[in-house]
Amino acid sequence: MPKYNAVTDSVRKELQEIVGAKYVLSDAERMEPYSHDEVTDPKYVKLPEVVVFPENAKEIAAIVTLANREMIPIVPRGAGTGLASGAVPFKGGIVVSLERMNKILEIDTETMFMVVEPGVTTAEVQKAANERGFLYAGDPCSGDSSFIGGNVATNAGGNKAIRYGTTRQQVNGVELVTPEGDIVTFGGKCKKDATGYSLLNLVIGSEGTLGIITKAYLKLVALPENAMDLLAVFPDLKSAIDIVPKINAAGITPTTIEFMDNEAIKTVEVFLSEKLPHSDKGYYIIVTVEGDNEETLEDQCGLIDDLCTQNGALEVLVADPVKIWKARKAYAEADRARSLIFSMEDIVVPVNQIPQAVEKIAELGKKYGNIAIHCAGHAGDGNIHANILKDHMSEDEWHQKLPALQGEIYQMVYELGGKLSGEHGIGYKRVKLLEEYADPTEIKLMRNIKKAFDPNLIMNPGKVIEV
Repeated sequence: MPKYNAVTDSVRKELQEIVGAKYVLSDAERMEPYSHDEVTDPKYVKLPEVVVFPENAKEIAAIVTLANREMIPIVPRGAGTGLASGAVPFKGGIVVSLERMNKILEIDTETMFMVVEPGVTTAEVQKAANERGFLYAGDPCSGDSSFIGGNVATNAGGNKAIRYGTTRQQVNGVELVTPEGDIVTFGGKCKKDATGYSLLNLVIGSEGTLGIITKAYLKLVALPENAMDLLAVFPDLKSAIDIVPKINAAGITPTTIEFMDNEAIKTVEVFLSEKLPHSDKGYYIIVTVEGDNEETLEDQCGLIDDLCTQNGALEVLVADPVKIWKARKAYAEADRARSLIFSMEDIVVPVNQIPQAVEKIAELGKKYGNIAIHCAGHAGDGNIHANILKDHMSEDEWHQKLPALQGEIYQMVYELGGKLSGEHGIGYKRVKLLEEYADPTEIKLMRNIKKAFDPNLIMNPGKVIEV
């Protein structure tokens, strides 16, 4: 890693000339919200030297050019809803917040694309698409507040990934300010593109290490006329998780198959002050099916009901979509209310290995002194969120037990053919872990890509891959 320079008064003055004095922050109190994302452990907090709020790609290009000249790190930042400390300035430098770039630039109903700036929230994109009779299928649990730019930078997954795919499948092009200050567009509105390497797909999921996304071309699909949500409640972990591959193999393509274990349900119930079905001993599987033919949907729901009943479900309910999704999306917030410090693991395994993974995680929690580990997630694509709660452990006990527990979890995940992260990304939290568990050739190629894009290594340094 190169030696970086500090942000001087003269650099701050140049930044003010680029974006305007009111859009440059340098006092600690106002910069504090930009010192962390949703990770609450104090070791993942670092105050920026300066925060800037550009209005367009041209201003960002000028900031990046200045940073290259002065050898100052740059950290791109969206809404700060990340869970891997990917937008925290651990090497110091300039945080480039994209809050002002919040316009929907175009909704092209003929080619079915929406063109947006990176600071538009996912919810705003979905609402605008729905109003035109379309669907934007990206649906992370943080969609009410997360920015599209952050979704693209992390290849966010979410609740509808089984049917529609992750953010990568929703994006057809980006405008990018490169780490050397050039403005370039990869992709666009063409449905097909075999023109050289797919630089677009390198940028998607690169977590701000290969440039700053300043525009995104989003795919739209026809808005389904009908949707039905089912809540299947199971008496134990095994019968709940075992139903997932059976639903997937039944000839149905659900939009969603979500999972919540019993401890997660109880914690959410307390957090929302709202009674949830069978919260005393139930394990939830939430299934959503969508389509234009209501009769077909009812047949599919009937088949899912039969499969769940045969697998030992206590009850299968047609769920109130508002209530059940409020509970599911409150999962992380509820755990944070119970334990301000917790580690959210974002593991992913092949779908047929979900039962083994979740059962092993439960066993490991008991092995390490009954540490509370709450599991929920996108069971239909193997993405399990396991929240390890500090609760009332001392700092010393937490920092002693957590790495050992994580190590056993990751070892198990890779033995099952899985990966460290399904959708939250590597960020800063998992840099060392990626190097430990990924193939050395993979790491070498990632480093080469990073150096090719960012020869001065100023763009979000210390994230994803160390060079």
